[in-house]
Amino acid sequence: MDITAKITGIEYKPKLTSDLAMFEFDSFNINELPVNCLINFSGFSFGLSKWVSPKRTRSYPYERVYNTLGTAKRITVIPIIKDEGKKGDRDFIQWDTVSLMSLLDVFVVFAYYKTAEKHKTRDDKITNQQFDNELVKQKIAEIKNYHSSALHWNLKEIEQSFPELIQKVKASYNEIGKRLNVAFHNEQGIDRFANQFINGVKDFMQTSRQKAQEAQNREMQTIQPKEALSTLTKATITIENYLGGKYYFTTDEIRIKNDKIYLIEAKHSRTSILPSIGDIKDGLLKMILYSNLKNVSVNGNEYSAMPVLKLTSSKLTKDIYQTDFNINTELNNRQKEMLKKLFDEANENNFKIVIEKAK
Repeated sequence: MDITAKITGIEYKPKLTSDLAMFEFDSFNINELPVNCLINFSGFSFGLSKWVSPKRTRSYPYERVYNTLGTAKRITVIPIIKDEGKKGDRDFIQWDTVSLMSLLDVFVVFAYYKTAEKHKTRDDKITNQQFDNELVKQKIAEIKNYHSSALHWNLKEIEQSFPELIQKVKASYNEIGKRLNVAFHNEQGIDRFANQFINGVKDFMQTSRQKAQEAQNREMQTIQPKEALSTLTKATITIENYLGGKYYFTTDEIRIKNDKIYLIEAKHSRTSILPSIGDIKDGLLKMILYSNLKNVSVNGNEYSAMPVLKLTSSKLTKDIYQTDFNINTELNNRQKEMLKKLFDEANENNFKIVIEKAK
């Protein structure tokens, strides 16, 4: 089943964001900071998160961004390319990551890795990659004095900074390779990536969208180990924003009842009473999108969207409801407090929480 929808803007009030520690910009080092925090820059305070890979499916980057959504201004640092060596992965940033950050009004600092260490047990593989801190500091200083939207900043950076930044990536990995005696993936892949920006962002958008659509189609054929679904009804959902940007997702489950379509994001745990907080916040980012959908249609028929975050566990002995989670003896106090905030967030933003014993 193919679902299409539009987003004209984002309205959302997060409740489950973590308490973030504050750090001073004067002693700023992106490599020594936690994955999300607050930065005080001469009285200008902002939320900061950082990714360890440009690939969205690694290390819960959505959770890190989510934790900064309660701040008035948020910045995220993303490496545009990460090469772990010939025996490791190589990932490139995709347009839809940038587009999603723009939609959430998150300023992106596009960064690169300047140093690394040789992997202790594997040849042609590196670890502990470190960002060029001076570049990140320079970009944050520019953002402090930038008065247009995150969208305009992100587009400007792609158009103006990517060609030079890609060359810095190549030079950096060449230097790391010589110093550590490590082989990396063929540079032709980076050159093909660079060629997308010769005509601005258009080719980058098209190539990234094609890859996202291919991933979406692969996801349609797959049931992930972390999913425990009551049905096998997956559906593709293509969301277009007012800028013409498109996001390609796969719902874990859908249900249609009368004029409503339930868009269900499922998170499962086999070993704990509840899925991890990282999984839950990853799912909440989908709720931000799904709760702001307009013009939701399937085969020309329009529906009212009802987003659902479904949490399942093999350890639960019975389903958990909002009305009685406080007296559930399977949950500890920390889990109860988390669920209270989660249910409050769902009520505030018009989506549903379902917590079930895995079938």
